[in-house]
Amino acid sequence: MKFLTYLLSFSWSFFIALFAIPSIVYVAHLKNILDQPNKRTVHVSLTPRLGGLGVFAGFMSALTIFGDLSNGVQQVLAGCIILFFGGLKDDLVSISAFKKFFMQVLATGVVMFIADIRITSFQGIFNIHELPDGLSYGFTFFTIVGITNAINLIDGLDGLAGSIVTVIISTFGFFFWYAHIDTYSNYAGVAVCLIGGLLGFLRYNFYKARIFMGDTGSLLCGFVVSIMAIQFIEMRAVPSAPAVALGVLFVPLFDTIRVSLIRIMRGVSPFSPDKNHIHHRVLAMGFSQVATVIILVLVNALVILFVFNFSHWGNLTLLLCLLGFSVVLSLVLGQYSTKSTSTT
Repeated sequence: MKFLTYLLSFSWSFFIALFAIPSIVYVAHLKNILDQPNKRTVHVSLTPRLGGLGVFAGFMSALTIFGDLSNGVQQVLAGCIILFFGGLKDDLVSISAFKKFFMQVLATGVVMFIADIRITSFQGIFNIHELPDGLSYGFTFFTIVGITNAINLIDGLDGLAGSIVTVIISTFGFFFWYAHIDTYSNYAGVAVCLIGGLLGFLRYNFYKARIFMGDTGSLLCGFVVSIMAIQFIEMRAVPSAPAVALGVLFVPLFDTIRVSLIRIMRGVSPFSPDKNHIHHRVLAMGFSQVATVIILVLVNALVILFVFNFSHWGNLTLLLCLLGFSVVLSLVLGQYSTKSTSTT
């Protein structure tokens, strides 16, 4: 019975997004709601950035029709609606960073305080186990906002954010289904609904994209990913769940932390835009946009396979492995960053 529900959820979400997006593209061109290329972007033509409308329509309608809204999912939907309207306004008329942050605070507050979705334990990392309530709320807030913005920042190449999020959500969704823990099993349905919407959107987003995800989609996806990561950690269905969750999120987290550190070391704001993101650096190696997306998706998938296969090593060992790989990858990307800078 669950398989039929998942199939209906996926199909509904997929086809809603698939058939909605051409209309969104048409209206965006008709009303001149288009993203202007600039020195920070990779695309060179006027392109709509309202693809998140299609993802949201498919995801929300499928989940409300076929999904189980218990165990905090109802509050997650409320948070998604808040971020959807904030992202939509930003895609249409642009809003300040403070207003976007305020929207994230509201959405995070709903899931933390009403649904009580939060990280309650470090599960032995640095010998820290259960967290006091204050620290639990603070760390959960940092996690949700951090992951939401990490997904937002990785959305810089045709098909990249949608593909990375699909891999991440599929991984978490599989384990919510596989664990058969009643408190968390309905999050598998959440994953199926979002995957359907994303695949319907990706039909029009791969190179050369007819439409971009925009903040409407990336904030929605980032928020759902952050909740799934927290619930995965709290479910404790695999050993070393916190380190495994970080591995599942490797590419967006690595990119955000690396870029922020580079900007800080250069004495500029970590929120200052530039062309130091991981996809920019892989492009600088001479790879095409399509090849860059494939490489980054494969990197994320390989890290996921690694952390799950060696989850028995323990949180600290896995974290050190991820840190070591991050340092090596940063050095490699840094070499091409220098070459790219010197030739432009």
